[in-house]
Amino acid sequence: MSNSKKPMVKEARDALTKFKMECAAEIGRTQFTKEHNDHDKSNLTSKQNGSEGGPIGGQMVKRMIEQAKKNMKI
Repeated sequence: MSNSKKPMVKEARDALTKFKMECAAEIGRTQFTKEHNDHDKSNLTSKQNGSEGGPIGGQMVKRMIEQAKKNMKI
């Protein structure tokens, strides 16, 4: 069983972190990323955590789908 927290390819982890920060900046939510927000969030509800960070993941998926569509139109 592999450890999901340990990156298999360090460069891939770095690229995904950069991508996440770009997407967060696009929608004005960099303050909710782990890289800019290292305080304890154990007192927050799941709903609050989801409403803060969820849109970042949604933006990442949106951009990945757009890129896949561009690649398919070769």
